Amino acid sequence: MFHSIPEPIRKRMRYLQDLETRRDAEQDENKQRLLQIPEESGRFLALLAASAPRGKWIEIGTSGGYSALWLALAAREADAKLITHEIQDWKIELARETFRVAGVEDVVELVAGDASAHLGSYSDIAFCFMDADKEDYREQYDTVVARLVPGGIMTADNMNSHGHMLEETTAYIMLDPRMDNIVVPVGSGILVGRRRTD
Repeated sequence: MFHSIPEPIRKRMRYLQDLETRRDAEQDENKQRLLQIPEESGRFLALLAASAPRGKWIEIGTSGGYSALWLALAAREADAKLITHEIQDWKIELARETFRVAGVEDVVELVAGDASAHLGSYSDIAFCFMDADKEDYREQYDTVVARLVPGGIMTADNMNSHGHMLEETTAYIMLDPRMDNIVVPVGSGILVGRRRTD
């Protein structure tokens, strides 16, 4: 998976990394940041996704499509498809371009709009990556976990970097009897949870 990343994907990953760096350096109030995960988080999530049981793969918060490219590698490995959701118009357009030029439209479906409006319609979720508005984490977590297959994997970013904001949500998640959850110190802190089978 990591030893044979297609050049169009590798090239687009570099482009998105450079774009985020430029936006950060410019510090222009009118330019919104991409807020992408780091490469180490992408690799980690791809390994988790490739290890998930059969079922739907969901991403909440596409941004420019960087994390989805890592998950697309795993989707090809596991014969799966990723459904990713983004609410901001400029990110939707950037992500569409990303998936087109990287050649991953066969394994990535972009849904424009609020993920919360769609999550309830999914069943048999095997993998989810949540990286959007932190105030929605608890509600979206509950909606997804209720639809996870046994052994399904739930992940969320920024659990450490936004620790104060997510303090109550994290406490709730850690006590969830449906799941075995842990926060790992990769990137900004990633929640990794597995739907219990008992």
